[in-house]
Amino acid sequence: MSTPTPFDIVIIGAGPAGQKAAIQGAKAGKRVALIERERGIGGSCVYRGTIPSKTLRESALHINRLRRASEAFEFRIKPDAEIAALLSRLEEVVTAHDTYMSKQLRRNGISLFHGRARFLNDRTVEMQAVDGARQLFTADVFVIATGSRPRNPSEIPVDHEHILDSDSLLSMLYLPKSLAIIGGGVIGCEYASIFALLGVDVTLIDRAASPMQFMDQELVAQFVAGFEERGGHYLSKQTVQSVQWDGATQVVTLLGDGQIVRSDKLLVALGRQANVEDLNLEAAGLQLNVKGSLSVNQFCQTEVPHIYAAGDMVGAPALASKAMEQGRRAVRHALNLPVGDATSTIPLGIYTIPEMASIGLDEAAAKERYRHPLVGRARFEEIARAQIAGGTDGLLKMVADPAGERLLGVQAVGESATELIHLGQMALQQGATIESFVDNVFNFPTYAEAYRVAALDILGQVSTRTSAQAA
Repeated sequence: MSTPTPFDIVIIGAGPAGQKAAIQGAKAGKRVALIERERGIGGSCVYRGTIPSKTLRESALHINRLRRASEAFEFRIKPDAEIAALLSRLEEVVTAHDTYMSKQLRRNGISLFHGRARFLNDRTVEMQAVDGARQLFTADVFVIATGSRPRNPSEIPVDHEHILDSDSLLSMLYLPKSLAIIGGGVIGCEYASIFALLGVDVTLIDRAASPMQFMDQELVAQFVAGFEERGGHYLSKQTVQSVQWDGATQVVTLLGDGQIVRSDKLLVALGRQANVEDLNLEAAGLQLNVKGSLSVNQFCQTEVPHIYAAGDMVGAPALASKAMEQGRRAVRHALNLPVGDATSTIPLGIYTIPEMASIGLDEAAAKERYRHPLVGRARFEEIARAQIAGGTDGLLKMVADPAGERLLGVQAVGESATELIHLGQMALQQGATIESFVDNVFNFPTYAEAYRVAALDILGQVSTRTSAQAA
């Protein structure tokens, strides 16, 4: 076997977490090796997850805009529309991203290797290339960022043709007439709303009483209402007894209450599991936790101090933005550089239709901590920009302390929610007061005006309470 090649930092996985970890290390003047098992750069985010699904989402929104643009003609998708036609820009987007990332890695002097990596001990990694050649790497610091894949229960026969997971869903040749989705998490809800907008008869099957239990339930209720308004069916508190392809035209799903759902295709969206099988973690002194991921501290440091883990490797939420920050944070901590406190204000963005976003405490969490927080609401029907764009089905909530002085959190649902949330993120980081949103002048017309409307709502509640106490 070859003599080990020494590096300062070895990173396993070139997805969002691995990329940012590598770039941070290189910017600090360290010799960095980035090992990726796939041919391209970007991981599932680029090739099977975020970028493909958001490309399809953009196509659905564009088609919907065409439908609403004029009453002079009828616009509809032709029967058996090809999925490839709806993803016409995907290859262009993926190629552009891969080209940009490759140039960035080269520009920063990062050594990129393609192959399967496994630990021989806590200081040595072996990589097997496609041609079978093996190479050894040693380093002072390791970052594990190998991402995740769909979690498919053994009792559901995923065949990637009729019964699909999120990696194989967009490999369908044609847009189905009907689609059943098992799982009310982020992936299930995003695809449910996208396909419903495309005119597919979608049934979303969920074990919980409502989807996305981790989100503000007022926002979720608005999402469900919009989904059902577009013809979707949400089945709550349901267990799945069996799923099978009938051998002819449909997938048959038997639910716990005896209800039968028949659909052209079925998507299993029951979360994701970390890619750990080939890493030989035991040799490095690492053990998986009960959730099948690696436990880390606030700096993404595992129980072996010089080995870090980031992204989907450390569990939910599986967000590219979170993964990027964790990769950067891990390397900065390893190099004794200032880390900052960004992990406490990482925004949550969900690209359903309508999209949702959250930062800081939501109403329920604020009630647990402060008992009587004040909540200001700005409904998009009150916002001129939303009226112009036809996106009045939206809401922005600002959560404040009981005195109505300090911002605790922001939640939004509707057009541009994932963009709007960043203003709330900056405000939280700067310790902004509620009054500062009233004093600020916003462009007119903009969705951002919703912050001022919500702030005025809070201050109005404070004024009313003060008057009542005085009386």
